[in-house]
Amino acid sequence: MQTLLALSIALLVGLVMSRLTKLWNLPAVTAYLVAGVLIGPYVLGRLGIPGLGFLSAEDVKSYTIISDVALGFIAFSMGNEFRLDALKKIGKQATVIAVFQALTATALVDVALIAMHFLMPDILPLSCAITLGAVATATAPAATLMVVKQYKAEGPVTRMLLPVVALDDVVGLMVFAVSFGIAKALEHGTVDLVSVLVNPLLEVVCSLVLGAAVGLLFHLTERFFHSRSKRLSISVCYVFLAVALSKLEIPVGKAEIGFSSLLVCMMLGTIFCNLCDFSEELMDRVDRWTAPLMVLFFVISGAGLELNVFSRWQIVLCGVVFILVRSIGKIFGANLSSRMMKCEPTVQKYLGITLLPQAGVALGMSLTAMSLGESGLIIRNIALFAVLIYELFGPLFTKIALDRAGEITEKPIAPRKQALLQKEAEKNGETQVSMKK
Repeated sequence: MQTLLALSIALLVGLVMSRLTKLWNLPAVTAYLVAGVLIGPYVLGRLGIPGLGFLSAEDVKSYTIISDVALGFIAFSMGNEFRLDALKKIGKQATVIAVFQALTATALVDVALIAMHFLMPDILPLSCAITLGAVATATAPAATLMVVKQYKAEGPVTRMLLPVVALDDVVGLMVFAVSFGIAKALEHGTVDLVSVLVNPLLEVVCSLVLGAAVGLLFHLTERFFHSRSKRLSISVCYVFLAVALSKLEIPVGKAEIGFSSLLVCMMLGTIFCNLCDFSEELMDRVDRWTAPLMVLFFVISGAGLELNVFSRWQIVLCGVVFILVRSIGKIFGANLSSRMMKCEPTVQKYLGITLLPQAGVALGMSLTAMSLGESGLIIRNIALFAVLIYELFGPLFTKIALDRAGEITEKPIAPRKQALLQKEAEKNGETQVSMKK
């Protein structure tokens, strides 16, 4: 009862908050995150009533399965952006931009935080500075995709944004593995080449292979089902399967084969959209089915934000520097690389701003860094502070950038309403009805 009550309250508060924030023309993602904070451990949860909001951080973590599944569907949707006909046009551009802007953000954050290390070595160890530089690469695909879908954005920036965000996570995993290996060497005085080079390479390659295998199986299976409801069900089934298999960890000698659920599900979507001729129609149905799931995902994410990171001014200062320098790196790197690749002027001007949101992948990196002990705790707190700010304001900046790029237009009139208007127009002797609101 407590679980269902908490989920129902999370859905209700998230939806109500989205109506309130609509008055200020804010993205729904921001509304859901704020709703999560309000019913989380620091506000409503303080009442200590089981089922009425989330009582503690442990209570929030008990709903991890919802977040895992939601991220799986988000990655699956992003995989559908990797259609071969589109990749032929922007594949090279997206790859160069994704790599360049990620490395630029890493380099600038490393320089800034290493400088801070020399100013206050007791607060920010060198290993923390190097690891946080890698954390700066990560971009949140969930918030970005939700903003694009909410406003039905379409145009050069949107077409470039989605593949860049997807590739960004691949680059981020590789950079983090190398940086974290160096950080561990600084902490312990030894360099483990297996963890620095072999494990991250295995994770990326094996995740893509596993996703491709599940995608091929998906394609072979869906041909036996013809109704829309059954095809929707089989789609949900294979996303669940991909998320489950990505939890496997297989030791091979000194190395360990792990999988990234984002890469597995992204590859699943990529294979499916290129083999299935009705994938676009099916994806539209999947998006509708997962709408409540996405609301829960962002509300739970908001509830999981740690507000106690504000208790130490040193952490806040490091977090502010991290946020400002990472933002500069993302915007400058995307602008310069898009100019190099001769992208459209709107892409050059606005793409970097849409890459600011940061959440799940960055938190996963910071959680891995906890193995460094006290230094890992510092990394975790700074990452939590940055995610808190980026998640609350990042979607708004994404929306503003897409709007100024001219890629957010008025929503079309619903078919039923359009039919009524058409009948009314015919009665009045009119021949056409405006499609605008």
